[in-house]
Amino acid sequence: MSQVRLLVGTRKGAFVLTADGTRKNWSISGPHFAGWEIYHLKGSPVDPNRIYASQTSGWFGQVVQRSDDGGLTWNAVGNKFLYDGVAGTHQWYDGTPHPWEFKRIWHLEPSLTCADTLYAGAEDAALFHSSDGGNTWSEFAGLRNHGTGPAWQPGAGGMCLHSILIDPANPQRIFIAISAAGAFRTDDGGQTWKPINRGLHSKYIPDPTAEVGHCVHHIAMHPSRSDTLFMQKHWDVMRSDDAGESWREISGNLPTDFGFVIDVHAHEPETLYVVPIKSDSEHFPIDGKLQVHRSRSGGNEWEPLTKGLPQNNCYVNVLRDAMAVDTLDSCGVYFGTTGGQVYVSPDSGDTWEPIVHDLPGVLSIEVQTLP
Repeated sequence: MSQVRLLVGTRKGAFVLTADGTRKNWSISGPHFAGWEIYHLKGSPVDPNRIYASQTSGWFGQVVQRSDDGGLTWNAVGNKFLYDGVAGTHQWYDGTPHPWEFKRIWHLEPSLTCADTLYAGAEDAALFHSSDGGNTWSEFAGLRNHGTGPAWQPGAGGMCLHSILIDPANPQRIFIAISAAGAFRTDDGGQTWKPINRGLHSKYIPDPTAEVGHCVHHIAMHPSRSDTLFMQKHWDVMRSDDAGESWREISGNLPTDFGFVIDVHAHEPETLYVVPIKSDSEHFPIDGKLQVHRSRSGGNEWEPLTKGLPQNNCYVNVLRDAMAVDTLDSCGVYFGTTGGQVYVSPDSGDTWEPIVHDLPGVLSIEVQTLP
């Protein structure tokens, strides 16, 4: 029977949760890097034993950790980021210049074909690449030096590059998203970049339909349909069927279209999941009722999924990288909360149960399906 391995990054360490294909009985390893913020962990789709982790501390800075044995042991790599904080001068909307900074790695995305190749999305808004397992890095400078850079600004969490999607059909095509700049695409392996934000509308920026400046919270894609993208932004759930050239709203009957996370069912490209949050000033579920919403039609028509989730006095949030799906026959859906709960649905969202209640606040969740 297949196994699943859940990689959980939290505000005070990393945890590795494993179970068999029933997803009923879980073993928990951790905390690894206790006391450190672990913004993201992700395993290689090529080598199930290879896992990368972003370890961050206000005192000691940024470290990338690598495990070659499924999370049992770790080695620090990636302390040689090539980042020139002078080359790109950022400018707030008020015209005040500010230098770019290197603060942390928000997202790690391993290659689909090589375990030693991975990408790292940074704050402030930069994309790095390593081809030697994270030991050395180079920046795709064409992104940070894009002519639209002066119109980028930090979202509430910082000016972070938080989403990286690699096209399985064409590894030279990569999609990224930045808060608050928007979505971008490269078709030449990262040398040049194009803003892909037409159709987005953000009332809180000077030009609501500007080419850049939109606060995108997360983007998702089903690997079998890489021209179709889904987006949760700062208000609005959006869809593109032309690789980001244009977007249309699919918020439909959601009780609120503010949220941070969006994901796609492993076997059903038109089945989507979001977690609506009350507002941009109140980052918790409406009426204290934790609900995942599912659309089986690619958007517009949404149903609340509540069975097994707290429906009274629940005031947690689900952050942008804190949901994942496995690839078992009955697709499992997972999410973690800022209150330290991790939930699993072994039946594509119909029912939920907690795996663990009392972890530190969850920053990210990824899942590996193991033989």
